[in-house]
Amino acid sequence: MNTNPNIIIIGAGPAGIFTALELRRLGSRQRILIVEKGAAIEDRRCPKDKTRQCVNCKPYCHITTGFSGAGAFSDGKLSLSCEVGGDLPNLVGADKVQETIGYTDQIYLSYGADAHVEGLGNDEEVKEIRRRAIQAGLKLVDCPIRHLGTERAQDIYYAIEQDLLRKDVELLFGYECTDLLLSGSLCRGVVITNGRETRELTADQVIIATGRRGADWLESLCAEHSIAHQPGTVDIGVRVEVRSEIMETVNRVLYESKLVGYPRPFKNKVRTFCQNPGGFVSQENYDNNLAVVNGHSYKDLKSANTNLSILCSHNFSVPFNQPIAYAQKVGELTNMLGAGHILVQRFGDILDGKRTWPKELSHSNLRPTLPDAEAGDITAAMPYRAMTNIINFIQAMDQVVPGFASYETLLYSPELKFYSNRVKMDEHFTTNIQGLHCLGDSSGWTRGLMMASVMGVLMARELYAAEQGQQS
Repeated sequence: MNTNPNIIIIGAGPAGIFTALELRRLGSRQRILIVEKGAAIEDRRCPKDKTRQCVNCKPYCHITTGFSGAGAFSDGKLSLSCEVGGDLPNLVGADKVQETIGYTDQIYLSYGADAHVEGLGNDEEVKEIRRRAIQAGLKLVDCPIRHLGTERAQDIYYAIEQDLLRKDVELLFGYECTDLLLSGSLCRGVVITNGRETRELTADQVIIATGRRGADWLESLCAEHSIAHQPGTVDIGVRVEVRSEIMETVNRVLYESKLVGYPRPFKNKVRTFCQNPGGFVSQENYDNNLAVVNGHSYKDLKSANTNLSILCSHNFSVPFNQPIAYAQKVGELTNMLGAGHILVQRFGDILDGKRTWPKELSHSNLRPTLPDAEAGDITAAMPYRAMTNIINFIQAMDQVVPGFASYETLLYSPELKFYSNRVKMDEHFTTNIQGLHCLGDSSGWTRGLMMASVMGVLMARELYAAEQGQQS
């Protein structure tokens, strides 16, 4: 291992990967080390394909941790609009972000991404969907999608991994960062460990890009070292599953319907996210055995169902300012009711005020694609405000997609998105700690594969410009 790199990147998710990749594409000769506590992508394995149930892998979940982060086992959708994927446009400008999306998209294509883009054309049908959305009090966000597919995303990120190695980017797997080395307001490096040994590494620049999985850790790091930050947003919601016949038109015309609403009485922001036609509901495990629900879709393997998440945004500042901890407690309570499993409930049972029983699921047209989900009552754990928002949003969705709010529609819980801590940075991604930068979903500025990748590209350009300035 190189003990004297110029740049240390903590986390091998899209933000960290594209920082290193773009630096090499620009011709940078700086020594780059990426530290990742998970495994190389070729060594990541989820045993659930064989066991049919989550075995709670230790020391980390292979679905969320390792090279390319959660992206390798997600449905692999690249959102090609700067309107989707967080608040990075507010930091560096919408035009700059949109231009970089186009550039980054070409990089994905060069590594084998499907050339087909979902959501283009069908203008008249899109107008009809938008008309129904307006009538329902919802906003339809136009966003073309490049779908990598769960199985092909792994191939694409493997190709990127191997290219980084060929370009002398060092990848150190099995080590996690536990602390920063600081001298006043200067970051000199990091402390890393593999559980058996602890090392101190120094570098000119340290980049933290730990993704959603590292959001809680980064929040504690900011508090400990006075890294300027503010509480951001945490999303609490459910994963909804319906028969694909219900979503047939939307799936064909848009592939992913990104809808936003502010339902009464609370008028909190509620949105759809991560729609998977013919997809499968999945489980992810976070630290402290927290099981959360997600969804993915393959390019070739298809189910009879479509799933998507409905997320309610929560902000906390005074007197409570720990939104990640709040969402974790909601998840822990739901896990407790499901005896460690994801809970699933029929929408009609929620409206009737009763739990769902396993035998009732077996009588439905709709069969769950998460086989070990536990039938029960998600309303016993979901906060009243969030549950009310979700119910009202589903009923509004029914005006856009008739049948969406049917009795047998399935709701899985908990679906949690930890973006909370927003690190304060300028447009050059400079924090109040010299030599320290924070990227991707853990920084609070991005959400999703494309925008995290874009932030990595922009970070690389800043570093390369500084490198060139030092040489001149």
